Amino acid sequence: MRVSDLFRILTVIFILVTSWIFIYGYFSFSKITISLPRWLAGSDSKKIRVVKNKCGLRKPCADNYFAFKICSGAANVVGPSICFEDHMIMSPVKNNVGRGLNIALVNGTTGMVLKQDYFDMYSGDVQLLVKFLKGIPEGTLVLVASYDDPGTKMNDEIRAFFSKLGSSYASQLGFRDSWIFLGATDIKNKSPFEQCFSSF
Repeated sequence: MRVSDLFRILTVIFILVTSWIFIYGYFSFSKITISLPRWLAGSDSKKIRVVKNKCGLRKPCADNYFAFKICSGAANVVGPSICFEDHMIMSPVKNNVGRGLNIALVNGTTGMVLKQDYFDMYSGDVQLLVKFLKGIPEGTLVLVASYDDPGTKMNDEIRAFFSKLGSSYASQLGFRDSWIFLGATDIKNKSPFEQCFSSF
């Protein structure tokens, strides 16, 4: 047996094992998900109730808290999504996201969506974003998800606005960074709901 034959066999085994792991993890095969026909299970079979948390979260939120999920875009391929209280505000499926910063405004008391928009931070007009940020009313939650490029045209005035909303990373955002953020107009400290991954 030649070395090339051994390499081919190992490659095939690796592909089979990797495929099996992917399929097993993707479909989550388990005894609970396999349901028997009624005539096999007997008359006293219990129905399995699947608990779905708001916005697809792993754990439910406490009673006096809003549930939200913010996902940034992946490079310039997969768009961002913003979900609040099980209502998908922005997503590629709704076709209301764009390159740059995707922002949703939510009333901090009622949870009602006030406004959403996206701002091109690579080749767009940043004065539109400044005007949008200046018009945010008091008591508003600001949900932000980046897509492709949040930082190229972000000037000091915009960075100061986001810092005032509770951002810790707005001052250092750069080209193609991935950023998600939830802040508020009347926040006293920095927001605990922020993540930033530098592209460089």
